Amino acid sequence: MIRVLLVDDQPLIRSGFRALLDLEDDIEVVAEAGDGLEGLALAREHLPDIALVDIRMPVVDGVEATRRIAADPALAGVHVVILTNYGLDEYVFDALRAGAAGFLVKDIQPEDFLHAVRVAARGDALLAPSITRRLIDRYVAQPPGTGDPAGLEELTAREREAVALVARGLSNDQIAGRMVISPLTAKTHVNRAMTKLRARDRAQLVVIAYESGLVTPRGS
Repeated sequence: MIRVLLVDDQPLIRSGFRALLDLEDDIEVVAEAGDGLEGLALAREHLPDIALVDIRMPVVDGVEATRRIAADPALAGVHVVILTNYGLDEYVFDALRAGAAGFLVKDIQPEDFLHAVRVAARGDALLAPSITRRLIDRYVAQPPGTGDPAGLEELTAREREAVALVARGLSNDQIAGRMVISPLTAKTHVNRAMTKLRARDRAQLVVIAYESGLVTPRGS
C-alpha cells in the first residue's frame, strides 16, 4: 500500500486529489495538511511513502518543507513530490535542489497523476526526459558551476559518464544503449553515483551535475 500525505493550503485542491487517490486499491491518503509546518509534523507522525507538497503555502512553504524533510534522517523514506500551478519556476528549482523527487503541475491528467505517484513510491525520480531538459534549460544562460560536492572525486569514469547521461535526460535503458552495458549495470552506476554524491534521487543528481560543473549546458 502506498501511503500518501497531502500538503496544500487549498482545501478544494486537497479534496480533489484525495478523491482521486481514494479510488485506487493500492494507495491510501494517511493525512492532510494546510501548510508546510503542519505537513512536516504529520510526515513525522505517519511516515508516508509520498508527500505531495504545494510549492507556495503560508507559514512554511514547499521549498522549506522539502528541505526539512530531506534533512531529517527519520524521514529518509519520504519522497517529496512538489505540486505547482506554474511549471518549472524558480521555486520548483529550489525545491528540487532541496531534495524533492520531482514535481507535478496541478492540471495534470488523472491517469498521469496516478502513474506519477506510483513512480515516486518506487523510489524513482519523477523526472521524465522532457522535464530533465527543462532543468537543463535552466542552466543554458548561466556559466558552469564551480562547486565541488563531496564525493565527486570518488566517481569512477563510468559513473561520471552515467551521471552525464542522466543530466542529458536519458533513462537507464537509454544510458545502457549509449554505454553498451545492460540496463541493470546502468542503474548500478547511477545508484552508486547518487550514493557518493549524497543525492536523494535523479532529480538532485541532475542539479549536482550542473552546479558542480561535472556537466555543462550545450545550449540545445
